[in-house]
Amino acid sequence: MALALAAERGRCCLWALRHQRWNQVQRFVKWASTIGGHNITKILIANRGEIACRVMRTAKKMGVKSVAVYSEADRNSMHVAMADEAYCIGPAPSQQSYLAMEKIMQVAKVSAAQAIHPGYGFLSENTEFAELCKQEGIIFIGPPSSAIRDMGIKSTSKAIMSAAGVPVVEGYHGEDQSDECLKEHAKRIGYPVMIKAVRGGGGKGMRIAHSEKEFLDQLESARREAKKSFNDDAMLIEKFVDNPRHVEVQVFGDQHGNAVYLFERDCSVQRRHQKIIEEAPGPGINPEVRRRLGEAAVKAAKAVNYVGAGTVEFIMDSKHNFYFMEMNTRLQVEHPVTEMITGTDLVEWQLRVAAGEKIPLMQEDIVLQGHAFEARIYAEDPNNNFMPGAGPLLHLTTPPPDSFTRIETGVRQGDEVSVHYDPMIAKLVVWAEDRQAALRKLRYSLHQYNIVGLSTNIDFLLSLSGHPQFEAGNVHTNFIPQHHDELFPTKKATPHEVMCQAALGLILKEKMLTDAFRDQSDDKFSPFASSTGRRINICYTRKLSLLDGENIVDVAVSYNQEGSYKMQIQDETFLISGEIFNEGDSVYLRSSVNGTVCKSKLVILDNTIYLFFPDGSAQIGLPVPKYLSAVSSVGMQSGAVAPMTGTVEKVFVKAGDKVKIGDPLMVMIAMKMEHTIRAPKAGMIKKVNFQEGAQANRHAPLVEFVDEEAESK
Repeated sequence: MALALAAERGRCCLWALRHQRWNQVQRFVKWASTIGGHNITKILIANRGEIACRVMRTAKKMGVKSVAVYSEADRNSMHVAMADEAYCIGPAPSQQSYLAMEKIMQVAKVSAAQAIHPGYGFLSENTEFAELCKQEGIIFIGPPSSAIRDMGIKSTSKAIMSAAGVPVVEGYHGEDQSDECLKEHAKRIGYPVMIKAVRGGGGKGMRIAHSEKEFLDQLESARREAKKSFNDDAMLIEKFVDNPRHVEVQVFGDQHGNAVYLFERDCSVQRRHQKIIEEAPGPGINPEVRRRLGEAAVKAAKAVNYVGAGTVEFIMDSKHNFYFMEMNTRLQVEHPVTEMITGTDLVEWQLRVAAGEKIPLMQEDIVLQGHAFEARIYAEDPNNNFMPGAGPLLHLTTPPPDSFTRIETGVRQGDEVSVHYDPMIAKLVVWAEDRQAALRKLRYSLHQYNIVGLSTNIDFLLSLSGHPQFEAGNVHTNFIPQHHDELFPTKKATPHEVMCQAALGLILKEKMLTDAFRDQSDDKFSPFASSTGRRINICYTRKLSLLDGENIVDVAVSYNQEGSYKMQIQDETFLISGEIFNEGDSVYLRSSVNGTVCKSKLVILDNTIYLFFPDGSAQIGLPVPKYLSAVSSVGMQSGAVAPMTGTVEKVFVKAGDKVKIGDPLMVMIAMKMEHTIRAPKAGMIKKVNFQEGAQANRHAPLVEFVDEEAESK
């Protein structure tokens, strides 16, 4: 391990030299002579997916062995393949696997791991787990349990921060949790108010009540989600700051009383209180505000004797006044943007500090350089209220990683995004010398991210990152609702030129497959074994029907003698030619439409033609025969259906109940989210198909009912 440590320290020193950070060069030279108090040679990562893969990459770089744990659903996952050892710890539900502390501790003992890295999420902010590690003599790579406890309970954390001189938001953090008490304090504070789980995080157990009328409904929903996520439904109420920015500061402490900040990240653009794009440093924040933010964050860390990586989150108003919101006592999902602007490896810092070393850099040695963005790529449908999805990654290509582009992921082509866990596919992280250059690189890289098999938010990320107000840095937590019409424009018909390219791709793929079949056949020279369309003294024409959304587009294709095609759509005629060819593992279409040459990636799967262009993409369907589509839609309109595979958490109705349109029928939990299923029309409940605790597949009829018209006959 000593050789690996020396090599890594040498790499850090070279990075500092390349960027002319002379203070860091001196610090790394001094750092090279220090050795931690513990010899950590093997760690267990109590997490999954991209989180576990991220920790393993640093562990391997340092010569530290990694132990993976996995649920039955993750048996063939990427993090299992990456690990030096891997152990199954139970069924897919996280309560029986990744949250099962005793099982994880047993694996740590069996594998002889000296330390446990909890990642972020699951047990990373669990006081009891940190205590258990201490009792069992296992190093917990994180802060002391006292810091987790004090910062994890929001009411306690607010009191500690206020005493430490850190500005806090007005609110109620008391022990009386009765509906009447919470409602009274909400009225005193003044609407709108935030209802937040005391042990919450990541947007879970959080609701906004805009008026007294909706307060109790929002309170009940927040409590339900908090109980499911944290096994604690205690709530706090605080003033909702209109159009605030979400600005957080990366802090790091060691066991020797040192604490530093590594500048701020802006995480303002969110949906469902969860981040989509993060950047560092925060746009428009001047050096003086940056210094005060950092110093306030260090005050917060020192107030709880913090050790390791942590994030102090602030809300900031339009005048750059900031207020303590909460402290996440773990490494954050968005930590790579901080690493990119500081030239650090925060996971390495975690391992070294856990081993007893001092922080590698003091405050004066930490220099901010350039700008970084992180875009979270999710399996979700932004056009359907960001409904998360699950399914196989049938095709996956990414931008090539380099020194300034990182792909943080835990999946590969052919893997499945599981319904049991978070729907994140990857984090795309880019760095450049300034914000505008980094933004251009982000959009360029997003165009190179091609996924087939499930809905993703890539097109939305492109729309968001290209919005003029985002480009100007005018970000806040209400950004998406405020600019909804521009971010979700009415879908226009696909240009006929693109429909012709899709038709060409289909024809050329057919020809390639037919030629391959002919080459394997004994009848190689049959005049009928060809799909070129060439006929002696005959101009061959065929009709292709393609789907643009739900609209059928008929393309009349005439095969020309020299190998080109004439295509007609309605009253427009196009002369088109081209070829398909391979580059690496991908198939490309090079086409000429009326003389305009274009290159696009071509994927044809499941009755769909996918074209990926340098500046966008198109998805063209092939109509399914009517007798098949009729079978697939049976039952879809007779009642409410499951929007996705998930577990029925609560049922509000029974057979014989009368409901109005929009009435809640049941609550489903899927991919760590709560979904309320509402009546699509008025009528009487005929049958409830799923009871509480049951799992329902996507599009399964949940409730059947007789509508008002049928009932009156």
